[in-house]
Amino acid sequence: MFFDRIHAGEVLAAELTKFRDDPGVVLAVPRGGIPIAYVVAKRLDWPLDLLLTKKIGHPLNEEYAIGSVSLTDRLIIPHEGVSQSYIDQETERIRFRLREMHKKFMGDQEPVSIKDKTVIVVDDGMATGNTLMSTISMLRQSEPAKIIVAVPVASRSAFKKISEFVDEIICPLVPEHFAGVGAFYENFQQVNDEEAMYYLDKMRGLKKAG
Repeated sequence: MFFDRIHAGEVLAAELTKFRDDPGVVLAVPRGGIPIAYVVAKRLDWPLDLLLTKKIGHPLNEEYAIGSVSLTDRLIIPHEGVSQSYIDQETERIRFRLREMHKKFMGDQEPVSIKDKTVIVVDDGMATGNTLMSTISMLRQSEPAKIIVAVPVASRSAFKKISEFVDEIICPLVPEHFAGVGAFYENFQQVNDEEAMYYLDKMRGLKKAG
């Protein structure tokens, strides 16, 4: 059980210090992963960036993912009856929203290059791992040296699924009975934009001071 996301970040950071000497970057899944990733990035003295991706939904069922899009890449699973024009239109629409989100949280800061770096992906927990799985496949296209997933808690099925796709998974709590991520935090209030900005601004302040 974790008190809050900061406590969870401290637990994770203690297990991630072995990567400190690597050239690396911490990627936070917004918004819940941002406070945790702040603690990790501060401990490792690594840059902190956002992992901005969204799924492309099937034209007949938007909840059914046929791929994922980031600011720079996309990963599409071919489906019969899904046209290239639909995929291109959805890609542009999603990228517009991602650019707006990046502007809101990161300003004019360019996304950090992950090529040849150790990438630590941080979220506040994993229930199914499905969204993260497609995101990891997309991250590989940018040729990082290693991909590490670091989450405080995960279901056993998500842990097993993701561990087969990454170089290492750091997860201190993999309970036998998983009742949802929030069940393993005393304080699991939703991270709003203001709180997310608070930690990102703190990180930028540390970098300027350094």
